[in-house]
Amino acid sequence: YDKVVFMKTILFDLDGTLTESGIGITRSAAYALDQLGIPHPAPEELSVFVGPPLRKTFPEFGVKEEDVDQAIQIFRSRYTTIGKFENQPYEGIEQMLKDLKENGFHLFVATSKPENIAKEILEHFHLSQYFEEIAGASLDASRENKSAVIAYLLKKQDVKDAIMIGDTDFDVLGAKEHAIPCIGVNWGYGNKQSMIKAGAVTVVDTVEQLEEYLKKNA
Repeated sequence: YDKVVFMKTILFDLDGTLTESGIGITRSAAYALDQLGIPHPAPEELSVFVGPPLRKTFPEFGVKEEDVDQAIQIFRSRYTTIGKFENQPYEGIEQMLKDLKENGFHLFVATSKPENIAKEILEHFHLSQYFEEIAGASLDASRENKSAVIAYLLKKQDVKDAIMIGDTDFDVLGAKEHAIPCIGVNWGYGNKQSMIKAGAVTVVDTVEQLEEYLKKNA
């Protein structure tokens, strides 16, 4: 992307971008691995579970292919009851969303978290009011990675000239498949160098820097 010009349409990732959700996700991943009798590091060392589809991450910790569906089921049994609210918005996020909306930006969420849970979380933290659509993964694996969620959102909303904001290279690469530039945020669970290598147009360190960049370049 030589020069990034986008209309006032922004797709936000959820985990690690809008909310600090790691505790609930990593504890639920540890719980699933425990139930399957698989040794694992402490929950705080399982942050790789935040962001990518569970179907991709569980095998990296020794879950056999035939047991992945069971692992996801066990994970969800804890996450949907307890883990989803072991979570909080990053400081300054709500004010930024309010400012952007008041400045005529069109805000959307594109997350690989199941859509129903993403909606519950954003409603719980009173953030859903800022978004025109909250798009997430389907529960049946037909739509689970970032690219598939973005495709679904673009088709449903007829979105053009958008920019993606996320905290991992999955966000950058998923957006790139649809020729959408991506801004990386450096407060989540990803790696700055990985995001740059994947093609992020810039990586910002604070919510204030993000808002400034968006207002300047839209």
